[in-house]
Amino acid sequence: MGFNDQLFLKLNPPFPKVKLKRFDGCLTGDIVSLELNFIFFKQLWVSEIVEDESTAETFYFVDKGTEMPFFFKNWRHKHLLSDKGGKTVITDDISYQTPFVILDWLLYPFLYLQFNYRKPIYRKVFG
Repeated sequence: MGFNDQLFLKLNPPFPKVKLKRFDGCLTGDIVSLELNFIFFKQLWVSEIVEDESTAETFYFVDKGTEMPFFFKNWRHKHLLSDKGGKTVITDDISYQTPFVILDWLLYPFLYLQFNYRKPIYRKVFG
């Protein structure tokens, strides 16, 4: 299994619930669209893959948010897979901005937990 729609769904934590509306893939120009269910309201998140590269040692792709929940102004996420001595190292390099600096800081722990949730899933899938 690579970076496909099944893995994408597995990587999502229990909250908010995610409904995958569109998943083209992880190559430049592809679109990923999802609906986030925050119980009392739903928000659409659309990202475009704006960059990708594959070499013998690394593979990466970058998604940029084009339509995001109201509490984000900008989103850029580089998914990097590197071969380090026969082991695959996965790095999530994320930059984001909200309408308020204080909200940037308040969202950080939540995002940290969201992406930390992925570690055991990555280990299981990519061994």
